[in-house]
Amino acid sequence: MGTVCVVQDPTVYSEEQRQRDVKLGFLFHDVSRLRRKAYDEFMRPLGITRARWWVIANLSRRDGMTQTELADLMDVGKPNLGNLIAHLELDGWVTRWSDLKDRRVKRVYLTSNSQKLLSKMMAYERAFNQQALRGLSDADHESLLMLLTTVRNSLLGMDNSRTSDREGSVNLNSSIRG
Repeated sequence: MGTVCVVQDPTVYSEEQRQRDVKLGFLFHDVSRLRRKAYDEFMRPLGITRARWWVIANLSRRDGMTQTELADLMDVGKPNLGNLIAHLELDGWVTRWSDLKDRRVKRVYLTSNSQKLLSKMMAYERAFNQQALRGLSDADHESLLMLLTTVRNSLLGMDNSRTSDREGSVNLNSSIRG
């Protein structure tokens, strides 16, 4: 049985609630966009693009992932990731090895060059976060982490629900409640 989405009846939805929800959507989008843009500029001295540092950062969390696992984690197409990994390999940032159990499967590993870059990236990340979060107390910082983690987990739950609901479709219109 699928997850039912509950959509509030617009007649009991106040203008204040509508404005708050629209503002929240814009803030999520704007903060994400502005952070990516500022982070790219901040990382520019390291000579690495966003796409490349994103692969390296994800591999730093779990080195040796298959290309398919990495593509799924990053939510990118396998052909695009394959091309990116090929460039990273040519530049000495990663290596690819066939899986021991299935030679057709390629696993991606960070090189020592990437490990050195990661150390620099972490120092830059710390300085970036200090600037981006200036004006927030340590308690605010902790609250922000907790709140964003909660929102992320909720969104992941929605994504998992949609994946499990592909066999039985979810009808948003049939679940409107006041």
